[in-house]
Amino acid sequence: MADGIREMQPAGRNGRAIRTGGRFWRKTGDAAVQLLFPRRCPVCDRIVKPSGEKICVECLGKLKPISAPWCMKCGKKLRREGEFCEECRDGRSHYYTAARALYEYGSAAPSIYRLKYGGRREYGDFFGEEMAACLGDFIRGTGAEGLVPIPLHPKRQRKRGYNQAEVLAKALGGKTGLPVYDKILVRIKNTAPLKNQNSKERQNNLKKAFLVRKNDVKLNTIILVDDIYTTGSTVDEAARVLLDNGVGKVYVVALAGSEEVSLWH
Repeated sequence: MADGIREMQPAGRNGRAIRTGGRFWRKTGDAAVQLLFPRRCPVCDRIVKPSGEKICVECLGKLKPISAPWCMKCGKKLRREGEFCEECRDGRSHYYTAARALYEYGSAAPSIYRLKYGGRREYGDFFGEEMAACLGDFIRGTGAEGLVPIPLHPKRQRKRGYNQAEVLAKALGGKTGLPVYDKILVRIKNTAPLKNQNSKERQNNLKKAFLVRKNDVKLNTIILVDDIYTTGSTVDEAARVLLDNGVGKVYVVALAGSEEVSLWH
């Protein structure tokens, strides 16, 4: 047995050399991929300059983070100083505990459109990192045990090729260390597009849209991840289903969110 151990020791040193060599080849491979398939800027969609970055330097300021004041419940940008938007203050209840979004929707809308419909999956790395950097305090404060992306219906995901919320969640999880559970929540109803529907129409459209598979990991607190927060109808229905199936608290983070809309217009 001792001889066997002695014989294995050089292999361990070689193993370290192999691992070092592996890093070299991965870096070389990444460089080759960048040459063949250069990364596109999530703002201007041109090849990123300088090379190796994830966004053009001159495009950084074009994405507008939601600045204070924002609603302490739904995270919408407030029109005036206060703690809550008109909807949350005047009695609209949400199933989730609190939500936050990173960017003002208007500044990020073209990028999100290409992420969702233009095959620009690569944008997810940059956006996930920015969500971790800018929403990190909120995320850590939730005490969440994992991230759950809002699912697409299988038919829609096959057509698109991927779920943009899952792409964002995995990039965010990679930076925060939170595991991503993309199989717990499934979409069983292929809902009509929500874009031109009001809040009530969205709520009716989303009834019985989601199903929770067996929660084997027994999560108590989770964060739902989505690309856009507008009325909150989608994340609310997802949160309701999760709470009905044993999850204790649900929080929400989104890449972009809308501004408060006055109820008196």
